[in-house]
Amino acid sequence: MLRRAITPGQTKDTMNDTSRYQRPDDATIREKLDDLQYQVTQREGTERPFDNAYNDEKRDGIYVDIVSGEPLFSSRDKFDSGTGWPSFTQPIDPQYVRTRTDFKLILPRKEVRSVIADSHLGHVFTDGPAPTGLRYCMNSAAMRFVPREDMDAEGYGEYLALFE
Repeated sequence: MLRRAITPGQTKDTMNDTSRYQRPDDATIREKLDDLQYQVTQREGTERPFDNAYNDEKRDGIYVDIVSGEPLFSSRDKFDSGTGWPSFTQPIDPQYVRTRTDFKLILPRKEVRSVIADSHLGHVFTDGPAPTGLRYCMNSAAMRFVPREDMDAEGYGEYLALFE
């Protein structure tokens, strides 16, 4: 699933280094996030459809966890699902995303969370387009967009290969 190449000076070990991301303590998270971001990421909330920052975002770049900075999704895997939330066919790197079964709406759904920050991101459904058939339906409030031109300066240079 991962289409990332190793960049010069990088090894498989540094490519999979999760130690540079960490979950801050709750007081720091509360201070860093606005009310909606906190409700979504820490209390498993959901933002309103069509009224969010990234549903209509069209630029090249990546989406990272708003709490930890973990790289989550690429604009190259984003598609318009018509649901009002940003949707993706797959994560950038599965080591930063996990799922668990959620029964909040009685019927089971697959909740998507970041691995290190344990932020609630959204849900994944099996009604997406090829090549995966998956629809990662995410909350903009759980993510921060890093435009392609800023990725290297912000420490995400190894993901620039996704846009070549």
